[in-house]
Amino acid sequence: MAQLLALGDALKQFLDKSKLKNGIRSAQIESVWADIMGKTIAKHTDKIEIINQTLFIQTAVGPLKEELVYQKEKIIERINEVMGENVIKQIVIR
Repeated sequence: MAQLLALGDALKQFLDKSKLKNGIRSAQIESVWADIMGKTIAKHTDKIEIINQTLFIQTAVGPLKEELVYQKEKIIERINEVMGENVIKQIVIR
């Protein structure tokens, strides 16, 4: 069991230092995006990307952009809660 835990710790340390970290976290957020924001918003979200603790959300729907801008703080809180750590500090809507 100790080896398994050590392997998990080593993997976490590797990911924390790796350039893959943002991509993995983006994929994790995409997998729970519909649960966090609802199916309608998830359906009209074209792309989610993380760069340096900034979440970039892309959508072509004007009213949705306005709604996301209005909810930025709540989105940050929800994502960080689901991820179990402060992954996101700000959001950019495109």
